[in-house]
Amino acid sequence: MKFRKLLSLKQWSHIFRSSWRYIISPEVAMGDKLLFTIPALLYWVLPDFMPFVPIDDIGVTMLLMGWFVTRMDRKYAALSSGR
Repeated sequence: MKFRKLLSLKQWSHIFRSSWRYIISPEVAMGDKLLFTIPALLYWVLPDFMPFVPIDDIGVTMLLMGWFVTRMDRKYAALSSGR
């Protein structure tokens, strides 16, 4: 994700809507869903694992969401344009 898109409200709106849609979609493989949910949950549960990273839990989750949605948009192009 480019820096300009990182500051775009339209981009974040797309990320929030799409991440939820991909998580609940039966067409998306469980392994793909776990690539987002497990690291996010682990970071929320074990924040002391990386104590020197100056990013809050929500920041890590948002970065993971951006990566997840970008990856799923490329992999499941028909699903992202169909709804």
